[in-house]
Amino acid sequence: MKITFPHMGSLYIPVEALFQELGFEVVVPPPCTKRTLELGSRYSPEIACLPLKVMIGNYLEAAELGADTIAMIGGCGPCRLGYYAEVQRQILADLGSTLDMVVIETPLENPSRLARDAAKILGRGKLSRVPRALILAWEKLKACESLEKTALRVRPKEEKPGLTTRVLELALQKVRQAAAVRTVHKAVQEGIGELWAVQEKHGRQDPIIIGLVGEIYTVFEPFVNLRLEERLGHLGVEVARTISLVQWVKDHVFKGSIGLYRTTHLERSAEGFLSGFVGGHGLETIARSNELANCGAAGVVQILPFTCMPEVIAQAILPDVSRAKELPILSLVVDEHTGEAGFQTRIEAFVDLLSRKRREAYRGQTQSLFGSRCGFGQY
Repeated sequence: MKITFPHMGSLYIPVEALFQELGFEVVVPPPCTKRTLELGSRYSPEIACLPLKVMIGNYLEAAELGADTIAMIGGCGPCRLGYYAEVQRQILADLGSTLDMVVIETPLENPSRLARDAAKILGRGKLSRVPRALILAWEKLKACESLEKTALRVRPKEEKPGLTTRVLELALQKVRQAAAVRTVHKAVQEGIGELWAVQEKHGRQDPIIIGLVGEIYTVFEPFVNLRLEERLGHLGVEVARTISLVQWVKDHVFKGSIGLYRTTHLERSAEGFLSGFVGGHGLETIARSNELANCGAAGVVQILPFTCMPEVIAQAILPDVSRAKELPILSLVVDEHTGEAGFQTRIEAFVDLLSRKRREAYRGQTQSLFGSRCGFGQY
């Protein structure tokens, strides 16, 4: 079995480690490129979400490298993610592809299917390897997130543009190559130290802080969001990423598997704007935006794929949050037709607006909260 999976930022590092430790040959798809998007868009329904199209491109490129099995997550609820696997399976079948798709569901959603698909995977691996595989993958997931959050804090202060990204990529590859938990810990400690060494010693130490909210795939996949975090960092902005893959696994895999995950804390934070779950990260977008306003962020950027229902609902509510909290909010919608020039112009204009507000606050000798630590970027 040559197993592959879709890209989503650095998630390929822990997922690759998981399957390698289980004894499989892993085919990591090439990084997402324009060709990936073109392939996916060519064979996907026009109205489909952008993530679905990019994932189809991932599968086809992985098949060219010899992959014969796809591991994909399932789900249920208003978000169309739960339907991705079935739609993608049909698309691949129509193309005459022989790729086999294994859909990983949480136990509460579809226990019989989970057991069947787990047996399909583990039947060809070794059951004794499962604990070590899970532990190594978990440690690599935490390591990648720690490195990325450190980079978000360092990038607006970097001495040379682009240096943070290069150091981050080298550190992530060291984590990828680590074969033991001890080596992973060493790699992440060294990587964090190297990242902090990147910042300019006498440069600006109080960058504007902007919170990043939105649909999880577009937040984490840099090709899809046109490297939004890097663009903001190069404009002198510290990005507070409000979505954590580590926390997502804790909530939806660990707690969700036994029915303990609740959205009460999010509903409390979104009170007055949204009263319940609307699918995807829609509720979280409103809740986190409200929290960012309360902790003093300068602004919020929401990023979402075109036609994403949960985020479209959140997008319609965010103006109310903006008015009530006096918090500038920019919504960026991406699809296969998004152009870099217009994207960059909107970001620059938004950052200029926040910078001007900050200068006016200083001139008026009023206490400005812009630049205070928001808590989301901690590790």
